[in-house]
Amino acid sequence: MRTGVAFALALATVTPAAAAADALPELGPAPAFALMSQDRRPVNLIGLRGKVVAVAFFYTACPDICPILTQKLVEVQDALGPDFGSKISFVAITLDPEHDTPEVLKDYAQAFEANLAGWSFLTGSVAVVRDVVRRYGVFAAKNAEGFVDHNLVTSIVDARGMLRVQYLGMRFDPDEFRRDLLSLVKKP
Repeated sequence: MRTGVAFALALATVTPAAAAADALPELGPAPAFALMSQDRRPVNLIGLRGKVVAVAFFYTACPDICPILTQKLVEVQDALGPDFGSKISFVAITLDPEHDTPEVLKDYAQAFEANLAGWSFLTGSVAVVRDVVRRYGVFAAKNAEGFVDHNLVTSIVDARGMLRVQYLGMRFDPDEFRRDLLSLVKKP
């Protein structure tokens, strides 16, 4: 289920105008970021222009929801076929930059069989990561045990850098997510 976007349901014949109404709305320019990848290369949103980008937040020591989200995204990655990497990229931004070094991120990516031809696992300074996290609407705070309490927000950014939809939580439908990504690849 998508949230953060208003949808209207109508019982009518699908016309070209109705089909256009089903298109993902533009929520505004996606928050920019400039971080470091698992390969110690700089990655920024502007450098990904021309591709549809899924932006997710996680951390490698997460004991519960992050591995589930990562596995769901790997399944979507596999279902995208040749569009993944060439027309669609995934960005996973750590919520724990103090622990998640590029080496730790690379090991995590390999453990989940993430295709690094189209996926960047990103980290940076605590201040920079915290700012990106906040601007994407993610809550994250370390608790007394050292884990990061956080919500899940997975965003889709179109090839022009416009934020199109944000999925909240774990229960989003991977097939709908894949269709949303592909619908933006097919836009002129």
